[in-house]
Amino acid sequence: MTLIEAVAARHSVRKYRDKPIPEDVLAVLTAKIKEVNEAGDLHVQLVTEEPKAYSGLITYGSFSGVRNYFVMAGKKADDLDERIGYYGEQLVLLAQTLGLNTCWTGVSYSKVPGTYELEDDEKIGCYIALGYGETQGAGHKVKSPRDISNASDLTPKWFNRGVDAALLAPTAVNQQKFFIEYKGLKDSKVARVAAKPVFSMIGYSKMDLGIVKYHFELGAGKENFEWE
Repeated sequence: MTLIEAVAARHSVRKYRDKPIPEDVLAVLTAKIKEVNEAGDLHVQLVTEEPKAYSGLITYGSFSGVRNYFVMAGKKADDLDERIGYYGEQLVLLAQTLGLNTCWTGVSYSKVPGTYELEDDEKIGCYIALGYGETQGAGHKVKSPRDISNASDLTPKWFNRGVDAALLAPTAVNQQKFFIEYKGLKDSKVARVAAKPVFSMIGYSKMDLGIVKYHFELGAGKENFEWE
């Protein structure tokens, strides 16, 4: 499975089987964690075979069987949430290509002492549940391209493909509070694209934006544009 195929195949899963993740798969995930931590200036950590973080909670989504998860953390900063979204979705889609299932988790978890490390200037943005799902999850109704972008018959095909991929990005309670705009060419050479969050009563719009931007890049091709 390619990453763009994973974009279409991946759905949020909240119920997991009691099946350990093999060591070779964990090794691939661990290597990717090192990569995203360096590239995104983050402190992502993988916790395995730990059942307490998602147990005993009556919360959104009714999680069960979660024993593995990513702790998405980094230094406190205005752009931390966006970076967590952008680099966290890289882990999510990689996991999908490895036959695993995932679910972004904003509030439906408990922080278990001793399972992670934080420096004084760091904080946890969210968790991502990980494992072998009881099912592969299900898709949800999404907005149209024109609801979240200025995509049209006049915008480049690569831009429209990016918007289609962005529409498949997971967002908090499927809110899809973002807007992507084709801005035209810069110096008649490089196309510019702008992406911004839209106000949300629920929150998490900056983290959602990071996820959306990664999806857009996969669909559009990073070589075709630059972010404004």
